[in-house]
Formats: sequence, structure tokens, C-alpha cells
Amino acid sequence: MLVWLAVTLASNPAAAQTTTSYSNTTTGTISETATACASPMVRNFSVAANAQVTDVNIGVQFTHSYRGDVRATLVSPSGTVVNLITNVGTSADNLNVLFDDSAAANISTHTSNDNTAAAPPYQRSFRPEGSLASFNGQGSAGTWQLTICDSLNGDSGNFTRTDLTLTTVPIAPSADLSLTKSVSNASPASGASINYILSVTNASGSALTATGVTVQDTLPAGFAFTGASGFGSYNSTTGVWTVGSIPPGTTRTLTITGTVTATAGASVTNIAEVSASSAFDADSTPGNGAAGEDDYDSASFTVSGTRTAGTPPTLVCPVGTTMHDWDGVTWAAGTTSGSYALTAIGTMNFNIGISGGAFLNNATYGGQSPTRQNVVTGGFSPAQFSIFEIVDMSSQAGVVTTTMTLPTAVPGAQFRLFDIDYAGGQFADRVTVTGSFNGSPVTPTLTNGVSNYVIGNSAYGDGTSADASANGNVVVTFAAPVDTIVISYGNHGLAPTDPGQQAIAIHDIIFCRPTANLTIAKTSSVVSDPTNGTTDPKAIPGATMRYCILVTNNGSGTATGINIADPLPASTTFAPGSLRSGTSCAGATAVEDDNASGADESDPFGASIAGNIVAATTPTLAPGNALAIAFDVTIN
Repeated sequence: MLVWLAVTLASNPAAAQTTTSYSNTTTGTISETATACASPMVRNFSVAANAQVTDVNIGVQFTHSYRGDVRATLVSPSGTVVNLITNVGTSADNLNVLFDDSAAANISTHTSNDNTAAAPPYQRSFRPEGSLASFNGQGSAGTWQLTICDSLNGDSGNFTRTDLTLTTVPIAPSADLSLTKSVSNASPASGASINYILSVTNASGSALTATGVTVQDTLPAGFAFTGASGFGSYNSTTGVWTVGSIPPGTTRTLTITGTVTATAGASVTNIAEVSASSAFDADSTPGNGAAGEDDYDSASFTVSGTRTAGTPPTLVCPVGTTMHDWDGVTWAAGTTSGSYALTAIGTMNFNIGISGGAFLNNATYGGQSPTRQNVVTGGFSPAQFSIFEIVDMSSQAGVVTTTMTLPTAVPGAQFRLFDIDYAGGQFADRVTVTGSFNGSPVTPTLTNGVSNYVIGNSAYGDGTSADASANGNVVVTFAAPVDTIVISYGNHGLAPTDPGQQAIAIHDIIFCRPTANLTIAKTSSVVSDPTNGTTDPKAIPGATMRYCILVTNNGSGTATGINIADPLPASTTFAPGSLRSGTSCAGATAVEDDNASGADESDPFGASIAGNIVAATTPTLAPGNALAIAFDVTIN
């Protein structure tokens, strides 16, 4: 039963606030079977009149042994979701709570049993886990939804009632923004140039000019930006179109041009949404991600053409390569990790984990997975070994994650994945490969086979590949320094809800051998002079100058035996005792004693002066590290 309750008007009509309560007393069972989190209980509040929300409270009452099983959210008509309670209270029973942002304590602190006395008033008041203020500024009209689910087995209860209270003000003069997005060619060939056209309009009936308008259009993988033209400015890195002001009855348009980089058969969707505006909009909220609102639109294209296996980039390795060859190493069936020595690199750690599925035992493919096998060969003859991951995924969200961790970065790497394919009604392989260097992301190039297509750094199976076929191959190429490689394997949208048996194989890995890349920079500054002291000093006779020499290893290998020599500038005299070392010019504070002996020569850097030559040494300089030597001279 849905009941509409009281209305209260503030005394000042010019700024009248209205507080309206809505109740839903439709009872129902709350349990892991009746209200599982995949299909929760929903209690609706229908709000007819539209006004601008300034405050929201909601009371919720139900019985349930072991309240920690239960989760609840409130969803606005605009699609904003606020978590009210998520598995709070463990073994405590029942809930009789008014959720109010102004309450003294958060619901996460609620560990007591609640009573079953009729509400309202509700027994207790708590702040929800999320913030109900997230609804402020939205329009009130539409269907508000309370969702409740039971996330654990063994206990149950009954829903009693809920009361939603909305405080609103009349909608001020507003703008009505709408966005449309289209693509110039819905079936371009790979390599073709296409345009996205975005138009944002302020309706002619709007009372306000919308100012500060921006549109978020993050360009998708599979489309390489080449330029933009039209009103305002577009930043292809952030995806923000800065529109500015839009008077009533005016449309602003932007054209984004780029090249299709996805391979034949790939479908690419690009989404855009108004992300900011100064004016209230009754039927949409900027940046809320609600696809049903008129400030949100998308455009898609599917790459045309007959697919052939792509040609991978050539791996360029300045000082040679090291191959990790699965033919020459061991891997016990069922093992999920291993360590392998790599010539001129060090020890690689190889780890495999699974979420949302289980590894299978299949004698044809070497027994318990993960395993080393040579039945799925990627078309190589004679057959070669690879690491095989055969799994049963329980849902499309299941994933196998393989991580290769290197002891030092390599300038590049390349390897093949076998059997990235598709079986109708069973599975649809999706592989995403990422990398990092000193914690910063590194994106590889993926090259497709006949049975898959590539969008960005992901490959999607859409055709069948036999065990001995190369059709399912994908080549992964890192052309920049990388020290960690992660392969995420699962399903894409063509897979059924519960995929069946599926597998991929990871073939031999070629690593470029690390190489150092040293750069050197020298800077100077005037510290003081005899006339001005340290206040705006000048380079005049008697002035003290400070020099800093900075050597940085920008490569992926460790540099060894580094020696620096710097003759003093003419007409200067070294200031004894001024030598300092560190990892940056600003941080060069470690005292060096002017000679080439003593503990200070390896702390970790050494520095000295002999005659007019300042010298510095370090036995090693790791990738990304730097050596700085600072010293003072007097101008003669």
C-alpha cells in the first residue's frame, strides 16, 4: 500500500520550502532466496509534482535475525544511488531506523537489536553509509526506489514499512539542455578517418542562459584522435569539451576527427554527457551517468572489411634479446606460480590467479590447469610448449589474471597468446593486457588473428580456432620500458550468462635486454656577492657561485662504474669543504670531504677535487635514479 502524507509550507512564500512524506507499507519476505542481491526487493515511491530537492530522509523498518545479512539503497528518479546500510550489525536483529544526514552517528556503528514497535516515529536515527545530500539539486518527480536484499544464507525476516521525506523548493528559472551524438560512418574500414559530431542545445523555452557548460566525451579505444573543430575547445586527453554559455534556443556543435584503429569486426561505442552547467535542469542532472536522460547520448560503429591476421610491430632491442622459452623450463601441472632466470635481466616471477571460476583438469591438455602443454600450438610446427589456462567460468565476470614481474625494467617485450576465439552459446574470449614501469602504466600494442579483433589493448574472440590453428593468435608488443606485465582473461558480451569450458595459452616471451640511458645537466646560481650579500646577488668579483651536476638514468638497465669529471670555470676558485652529494640538486646535502678516499666516497656517491677538476663517482645507478653533485666557487 502506498500512502501520501503531510505537506508543510514555510512562512516565507518567496523562498517556500515544502516537506512531503510518502509511505510504502507493502510487506514481504527478506531472505537469500526471496530477495537475493541479484533480484532485490523494491519498494517504490511515486512523486508527481516536480520541485528541486534540498533534503532527503528515509525511514526503514523490517524484522530480520542477523541483520548483518542485509543491504539497502535508495535510488532517485535520476538514477543516483545512495547506500543506506550494507551488512551492518552482524548478529543483531531487526532494523527500525530513520536515515538522516544530520544524525549524530553513522549506521556503521549500529550493533544493537532494534524493536518491532510500529513506526513512525522510528526507534533510532543514523546517518546512512552514503550521503543523502547526493540527491540535492535534483528534480523530485518520478519514481524513487528503496531496494533491500539478503546477501548471506541462513537467516530471514519480513519488511514492514518505509517512509520517504522530501524537502523541496520550487524550481527556479532553469535551462533545458539536451545532447546528441552521431558518427559520420557507422561501418568504416580499419584505418579510415571518421568524425564524431556532438551538439548540445538549450531549449527555446528555457528561462536561463546556461553557463559553464562542459561535456565529457572520453574517446574510446579503437579511435585515434587527430583533431577537433567547432564551438569551444576540446581536450582529447581529459575528454572535456568546454562549451561555455548556451542561450535559450541555441545549439553548440563540435566535430571530433580521428582514425579507426580497431580491426575488422570490432564494434566501438563512444558515450558523451553534459558534465557541468550553471543552470538547474528539470529532466537531467549533469555528470550522473544516467543513460535515460536527454543530456546523455552515444554513437557506435562496426569496423568493416574481411579480417586477416595483422602484422605485429617489429621489436627493436638495442642490446639484444633474452627469450623465456617454455620448451626449456618446467611447470608442474596445477602450479600457479614459478620463478625463472632470464639472462642479463635476473629472475622473473610468474603468477596466475582466478576469480569467479575454477581451473579444470583435462588429460588431453596436460592434466590439471594451469599446465605446460603442446597440444594447442598456435600453428607452430613442430609443436611448441606454452602455459595453458583451461577454466570453467561461472559468469561473464570471471577472470584469470597472469602477472609477470621482472627484477628490472626491460626496454620492450613481445609474446603470443594462443586460442583467443569464440564458441556460440559457450564462451567469448576477451583478453586485456596491461603493463607498468615504476608504477606508471604502459600500454602494449595487440595484433589480431583471424578469429579475434582488437580494440586498444584488448582482444575479443568472435570466431572459432582449432587447437593447431594460428587463427586464434594475438601478438602482444611492448615498445616502451616495462617491469610488470598483467594478462586478464575472461569473456565479453557474446558469452552466455554461465560460460562453459574455455582456455588460452601463453607462448614464449621475448625480452629486450636492459640498457642504461644516462643524461647529464649542469646548473648554476649566485649565492652571494660582497656588495649585496644574499639579497639579489650578482656574478661580480668576490661572489660565490654554486654549481650542480645532475646525472639521471632514464633507461631500463642499471648503469655501472659511473665517473664524472668537471673542470672548474676559468677565473674561479673552488670553495674548500663545499662539496655535497644527493639524488637531486635540491637534495644534495650529504657532505663530501674534497678527497678521493674515506667512507664518504660510497655513501652512496663519492666526490673529490684534484687541481681544478671536480670528480664524482658511483658504482651503480638504477633505472629512474639520479646522482647530484653540488659545489661552490668564488669568482676571482
